[in-house]
Amino acid sequence: MGHCVGLAPLREADLPDLAPILMDPAVYASGYVMHRRPATTADALALGRSRFLAADAPDGVGFGRIAFAVRLATDSPLDAAGSLVGTTSLGDAHLANESIHLGWTIYGSRWWGTAVNAETKYLLLRHCFEELGFGRVKLQTDRLNVRSAAAIAKLGATREGVLRRETRREDGSFRDTVVFSVLADEWPAVSAGLLARLNAA
Repeated sequence: MGHCVGLAPLREADLPDLAPILMDPAVYASGYVMHRRPATTADALALGRSRFLAADAPDGVGFGRIAFAVRLATDSPLDAAGSLVGTTSLGDAHLANESIHLGWTIYGSRWWGTAVNAETKYLLLRHCFEELGFGRVKLQTDRLNVRSAAAIAKLGATREGVLRRETRREDGSFRDTVVFSVLADEWPAVSAGLLARLNAA
């Protein structure tokens, strides 16, 4: 639990709160194009169930993931404490390589530019490095999603490069994936930078 947000595993009961975020037109206008924008609430519930709840649990050899509900920890000018503001996941954990992927993140557009993403990522990066003992955390985004790439860079992650034609989108097209990472020996500096941002927010 942070000052701004709290994280818990995403459950079926969270999907009605996630549906409006999945239907937010601003999300897709900014370059989030891995799946279609749901047309109805029922479609959003089905999409949330298939994309965020259907994954297998992490197996330690590079497969599976766990999705988290990101909820406000306190009241804010925009919403009350407990309001769902998005989801993010940890997955592709490879214990032998000490690596894990932090991603599959989506927030409602009203929360862009707030402390939500910085604190969410701070909490999960701290968990990965200080509690789980990983040596590398990967973050990545679609090359078209320049807003997301800028947000990842602002965390203090290092841009490693672009994997061309790396992942098929839902519409059949292929995305170029921009890859970032944070290493364990970089975490103290990244942590200090994130805490400074959060303290100033």
